[in-house]
Amino acid sequence: MTENLIDVLIYIYENYMDGEESVPVDQVTLEEELLQAGFQQGEVRKAFNWLDELAWRQGSLIEYGNRPSLATRIFSSEEQQKMDLEIQGMLLTLEQSGILDPMSRELVIERCMAIETEELTTDDVKWVVLLVLLNQPGQENAFALMEELVYNGEPPYLH
Repeated sequence: MTENLIDVLIYIYENYMDGEESVPVDQVTLEEELLQAGFQQGEVRKAFNWLDELAWRQGSLIEYGNRPSLATRIFSSEEQQKMDLEIQGMLLTLEQSGILDPMSRELVIERCMAIETEELTTDDVKWVVLLVLLNQPGQENAFALMEELVYNGEPPYLH
């Protein structure tokens, strides 16, 4: 299989986080299940590291709370190379519609930059947004809208 980190994350989400199956208690069991599903060990470990880093960063952001921002986000040249104008526009739209707040937007951008690929697709970034919103307290509505966007192409009442 030639799956990448995003494919492993999608598989974990769809089979354990979104489904009726519970996540195995220990990482070794989950890793074995992912290897049996055909994923490469290197990509599985990268996915675990990516998720661990996400959890750590989300925990560190809680202490700052959600502060509104009137600033405009300017993407660095490295970010622009990895996330094209379509992705940048999508992130802006998600923020303007209330799905992302400034802190979660920055977390999405940081997690996108942590993915070892030269360029991401809009679908890749939608999955990153979904995973970022998954465990954020008070973001249940935003998560539901994003889940609708990921699976059906557009949230039911995003205008």
